[in-house]
Amino acid sequence: MLHHSPYLLYADEQGNVFEDTSLYAVGRSGWEALPVPHDEWIELPDGGSLYHLPGRRAIGIDVHTGEMRLCMKGWAVAAFLPPAHTGFYLAAYETEPQAPLLPLFCYTAVGWWKNKFYVPAVRIEQDIRQECRGFDHRKVKAGVREKLKMYPHNRLVKHLAENCALTYFCPAARNYFLGRWECPIPVSPACNANCIGCISFQPEEVSIPSTQDRLTFKPTPEEIAEYTVAHLKEAPYPIVSFGQGCEGEPLLMWRTIRDAIRLIRNQTDRGCINLNTNGSKPEAVKALCEAGLDSIRISMNSARKDIYHAYYRPRNYSFEDVVKSLITVKEAGGWASINYFVFPGMTDQPEEFEALCKLIETTKLDMIQWRNFNIDPDWYLKEIGVNDTTSAMGMKKLLKKVHAHFPDLKFGYYNPPMERIKGNFETDFAHA
Repeated sequence: MLHHSPYLLYADEQGNVFEDTSLYAVGRSGWEALPVPHDEWIELPDGGSLYHLPGRRAIGIDVHTGEMRLCMKGWAVAAFLPPAHTGFYLAAYETEPQAPLLPLFCYTAVGWWKNKFYVPAVRIEQDIRQECRGFDHRKVKAGVREKLKMYPHNRLVKHLAENCALTYFCPAARNYFLGRWECPIPVSPACNANCIGCISFQPEEVSIPSTQDRLTFKPTPEEIAEYTVAHLKEAPYPIVSFGQGCEGEPLLMWRTIRDAIRLIRNQTDRGCINLNTNGSKPEAVKALCEAGLDSIRISMNSARKDIYHAYYRPRNYSFEDVVKSLITVKEAGGWASINYFVFPGMTDQPEEFEALCKLIETTKLDMIQWRNFNIDPDWYLKEIGVNDTTSAMGMKKLLKKVHAHFPDLKFGYYNPPMERIKGNFETDFAHA
């Protein structure tokens, strides 16, 4: 544990990063810049990245006076946390009038101390499935060649190979070609939400690109079953997951998913069939559960209806439908998770905690995946119309409060395989 905050970082126009030993790094919660408790800093995990933030001046604490001031030596710097880690504070900065919109990544506070980078965060998940050191690109490419030879006419395998694994380095796609763990199934080129921070589609008037291109075709149940059955039969801790970042909303293709699940389960009962979704069609979810869906993960930025609608801007569905979908899965005996977008200063508001507790109680939720929100912080808060974030309790305190209220609720980052769902679900949160 650090005995004081690390030093602030700044960057020049070329992205070279320097320390400013006259300032300690601070964090951002909502709109506020705050000192970070010393025990919340950890070394930047392997796989983390640094970003310089053009048009933004970092805020720090003067090491002599203890007062906050701007660093005028260069632009602010933020960290991107690798999977399995949840950030407690955003990077703190003051934005200049003509600053460009930031791309769709997370922007965690970061500092420098004794030749190491530090971030305020916790490892929320012990699963190693997306560890950087676990990927050998030569083996991934060999797996791509093998699978393309096995399934020469399968459009999904081609998409996962050429777009996901080799262009975007998607961890799920790379794991598929390495023959292990969770296998992705993108299925829908369309969506029924208009999310502000959509990672697969951004309108032309927005100055940032989507982080990946959206699927352009509708796969058939046969194409889906062709490559997923073998994965479920052969991979360790196997999962196949409908609903990926390179597509729209999978429930718009629920009949295709239903028929694919039936084809899969006619050939194997091994592994977990999961759906990542916005939960907009509870009747479709019911049909999928009847076909053999094992688990669901519903993404949400908030457990409060008004904040949810302000971000998702849903078309022909409501927050109540999302809640009903979670209930539907639980009533069918399935596993229900939420993919909860963590935004320090919003996620840890007292009103959000109360709404989250109500959601957990109402749905009998099994798990929360605490995922860092990939979005420009200023843009998000302005778009959803939030001006006051002073009442936030802090992310670490929130995590402990939720854990205390719901000790059986699982914390994590990934969809669990059946082996964990059925009881061998270890979590180290108590030691965080």
